[in-house]
Amino acid sequence: MWDVHYKMFNRKEDKMAPKNKFTREEMIAAALKIVRRNGAGSLTAKAIADELGISTRPVFTCFGTMDTVKNEVRQAAEEIYNGYIGEGLKEKIPFFGLGMQYIRFAKEEPELYRLLFLMQTADGSSGAFQSMVHSQETARGSLVKTYNMTEAEADRYFRDLWLVVYSIATLIVTDCCPYSDREIGNILTGFSISICRSIKEIKGFASDSFDRDEIFKRLTAE
Repeated sequence: MWDVHYKMFNRKEDKMAPKNKFTREEMIAAALKIVRRNGAGSLTAKAIADELGISTRPVFTCFGTMDTVKNEVRQAAEEIYNGYIGEGLKEKIPFFGLGMQYIRFAKEEPELYRLLFLMQTADGSSGAFQSMVHSQETARGSLVKTYNMTEAEADRYFRDLWLVVYSIATLIVTDCCPYSDREIGNILTGFSISICRSIKEIKGFASDSFDRDEIFKRLTAE
């Protein structure tokens, strides 16, 4: 008798909570597609439901809230970005490769770039700064090895060059960049050489403990 009641209870549960037609991964893929096409502001439960041809109920059954969806879409976007950065670090000159891949990401994935670098994260912090720190940690070992720097020097080098790359990439996604890939490559090369020489030739440059006035006096006297 207990067995019968148990089976009937299970059947009732099955009817009350039908299985989702789409997996969590498929829903995130659909959400990512929406962001790529229309931007992060267009990501809603209804938009995901319409993309998959379902009601909004399975979306909330799977994720609970849209904040969870947005966090997982951000993680998926970061994985795509990391793929670009990984390719850049394989280049003979790693930071040049990384910088050009960063710019390529901005060109090929403008809405994902906006999501990661021009919008705040869920906790209100800067998405750009968080991603910069993550990229810095990814690139540190390669920079230390290639340029024969300490970790502190590599971090300074990365930070200064990243600010230039970030500026150019942001100009690109806002349709304000007048420069060709060749020109951008030359800009990055010039800044890279200047910062690398400064780190190696100016004592205390990496730690911001150098005499700025003295350096400029020497430069203007030459």
